[in-house]
Amino acid sequence: MNPKPLILVVNDDGYEAKGLQAMVDLAKEFGEVVVVAPDTVRSAMGHAITMNVPLHIHHYKTEDGVEYWRTNGTPVDCVKLGQKVVLRGKEVDLVLSGINHGSNSSVSVIYSGTMGAAIEASFDTKAIGLSVQDYSPNADFTAAQHYGRKIIKAVLENGIPEHVCLNVNVPKLPLADIKGVRITCQTDGYWYEDMEKRTDPYGRDYYWLTGYLVNTDTREDACETVLKKGYVSIQPVHYDLTAYKAMKDLKYLEEDVE
Repeated sequence: MNPKPLILVVNDDGYEAKGLQAMVDLAKEFGEVVVVAPDTVRSAMGHAITMNVPLHIHHYKTEDGVEYWRTNGTPVDCVKLGQKVVLRGKEVDLVLSGINHGSNSSVSVIYSGTMGAAIEASFDTKAIGLSVQDYSPNADFTAAQHYGRKIIKAVLENGIPEHVCLNVNVPKLPLADIKGVRITCQTDGYWYEDMEKRTDPYGRDYYWLTGYLVNTDTREDACETVLKKGYVSIQPVHYDLTAYKAMKDLKYLEEDVE
């Protein structure tokens, strides 16, 4: 293990989020830390990048040896700016995304700004997205830090398969009640969604996305199953979205043009 790894910390809840500072405090135990975070909440941004407006980045403080930067960009932009601007010419050993206020299990992984950033980072380096099943701004990150510490140490010592990142979700339980850690697969589920019509103070109609997760998965190693049993879920994630099992079934679409 590098005696002083260079660690880039990013998030999607914004630079003032309690979870970001919890992640920084954790990362400082392992190496040199630099933070690049959005200037406001950028949750549910997925893998979005900024292309139609200029990106700005501002250094806003240095504290306990950690440099903090904020940007008008997305979580994925934070990774790119961290690698290509703030740390240009340096090799980042690990990217940590989070700690996210709220779970990123099941299909939420495709919407998650936290995991979008981790997946982006996995193109080049080791990356971990860390989330806790508590959406409160004042969420308790004790358990997430405890297990995050173990996972970070193990990853720095043993590595992660190339182009794979870890989607770590911690149940909303006291540390003493968590049963352990399991490697999981993505729960086969979907969001049942609706657009709720509301009215603003000026009498104008607007719409608010609502919904709930429909879990159709009965596998014992599915992330939602594991979390409900009180275990921390570690799901390996990669950017290859190919539905390999469907390739054979779709051979009927192939043709040769003479």
